[in-house]
Amino acid sequence: MASFHQQLQDALPDLWRYAFALTRARDRADDLVQDCAERALRKRALWLPGRPLKPWLMKMLLNILRNDHARGAGRVMVPFEEQIARAQPLIDTEGRLELAATARALARLPEAQREALLLVAVGGLDYSEAARALGIPVGTLMSRLSRARSRLRQWRAEGEKPNVRSIS
Repeated sequence: MASFHQQLQDALPDLWRYAFALTRARDRADDLVQDCAERALRKRALWLPGRPLKPWLMKMLLNILRNDHARGAGRVMVPFEEQIARAQPLIDTEGRLELAATARALARLPEAQREALLLVAVGGLDYSEAARALGIPVGTLMSRLSRARSRLRQWRAEGEKPNVRSIS
């Protein structure tokens, strides 16, 4: 198994994607990842060397975010449309509209379902790692994922796909 520092370095891109998915703000995601890496280095003695580091880091990042929200700090909400406009690289208007609709649907999910889905889909954790990161049984994680995916499919089926046509 790779060293602590190597695993930390390898996990940084996934940590950032997860932080960005949770906050929808690049600066806030940067701060969260930096806080998480700093805390991981400080608390390295608490990590169990035989286990993968990424689930531990994901849980730490989520706890940092939750603590910030409890204190009322870090609530930087960027409107979806503004965030979509900043996203790189989006090719066409239809893709932007689809991404905006997906972001709005994710925001409508209950927090527990959204966290579970983002850990697996964005964070790249397997079910057992994600369950450990959230401190829940694997069955509970699978249930939350199933409900989240079902709701997203339902909302997608109910919503009309935007009609994108040129005016001219």
